[in-house]
Amino acid sequence: MNWLDKIPFPILLVMALMLGLAPFVPEPHLWEKLKMLFDGSLSKPIDIFDLFMHGTPWVLLGLKSIREFGLMGKNKQND
Repeated sequence: MNWLDKIPFPILLVMALMLGLAPFVPEPHLWEKLKMLFDGSLSKPIDIFDLFMHGTPWVLLGLKSIREFGLMGKNKQND
């Protein structure tokens, strides 16, 4: 996943905060879609697309954090 290593943390953080939490009022789309997912009411294609669109920055931020900080217990190789 070299492409993920090339994306700077600040960019991913801004993406996660802005896209992941937009719209801020009345509640973030990601939170709304996660509630729908756990309710079992996430069935419309647009809602599924929204979940992926608003959740992707958070997943990428998590993956980059795991790779960067070695949270999986592997030693990071020197380049």
